[in-house]
Amino acid sequence: MAVTDPVDTRLLAALADLGKAAVHELAAKVGMDPREVAYRLVALSGSGLPLLVGVESDPQGLRAAIAGSPPSWANRPPQQFPPPPSQPVPQQPAPMPPQGPHGVPSGPYNVQGAPSGPYNVQGAPSGPYNVQGAPSGPYHVQGTPSGPYPGPPPRPPQQRPPQQFAPPPVPLDPVVSTWGLPQTASWARGDEPARPAAPAGGKQGRIREVMETQGLEGEQLSVQLLEVQDPADYLFSAAGYRLEEGERAVVVHTEITNRGAIPFASLPDNYLELLAADGTAIGKAPVSLTSRPPHKIGVPPGETLGGHTVYVLPDTTRVVSVRWSPRPEPDERTLTWSIED
Repeated sequence: MAVTDPVDTRLLAALADLGKAAVHELAAKVGMDPREVAYRLVALSGSGLPLLVGVESDPQGLRAAIAGSPPSWANRPPQQFPPPPSQPVPQQPAPMPPQGPHGVPSGPYNVQGAPSGPYNVQGAPSGPYNVQGAPSGPYHVQGTPSGPYPGPPPRPPQQRPPQQFAPPPVPLDPVVSTWGLPQTASWARGDEPARPAAPAGGKQGRIREVMETQGLEGEQLSVQLLEVQDPADYLFSAAGYRLEEGERAVVVHTEITNRGAIPFASLPDNYLELLAADGTAIGKAPVSLTSRPPHKIGVPPGETLGGHTVYVLPDTTRVVSVRWSPRPEPDERTLTWSIED
């Protein structure tokens, strides 16, 4: 595939120099918005280029963030203020004192904004008591009147519920990664083991047979299993990936036709699985091969589109069939092709 967009060309050139980088690092290198960089990389990955856009996370940290309680300030009661004093405040403003260091008055003047009459500042004690944290000598707290003026009795401190915080995420071991080393079979295989296959449902057929079904939105679809390359280790290696000892690669070629008027908006091989002889289902690997273009998202009405899906599995696993479904769990819309003679 030829890249004609100059922005995509500059982005891919920077990525080729880095080899592997986070989206925000690549965006900083080319001087672009990370969101636009991510959008362009996903689009280029689906066009058949040797490019994979991945996400790495701390599962325990994400679960702790999801289960965290709302901020404690959201549940605090509104602050209650005392009624204004009944005696009117003199209209003449207090003279502005000369400013000392850090805006503190340098003479025996009231702080700007404090009452100039015989009133206490809200929340200040009326007797000869020190405010918590104030000096123990004959000094006044900043913002209180400088004379011994009477005032209302001190208000008790408002009780606030203790603030709660979500537990900190557990740091990842820098040596061990969920996906393993890039360009290796453990990275392509993912972190989920093969799961037991659900009871078979839907239609049954054989390789190269076309079967009709429906999508989740009522799309009228025809799906055909064209080819199963097992093993396909040479294709996997030619794309720059490396298999672990005791593993093999399998490539499956399928086509999907939209026979109705409703567009099929999903990835055609999103739930395309291999079924082993022991009843386990093997999901696809998140890689694409340069010589075998992958599926693209969406099938417009009246069109037929094809693509290749890659799998990594143990050498000892015997694959007996291929299963397609529009959803994770099989149902009456599921199609299954037997590949054994």
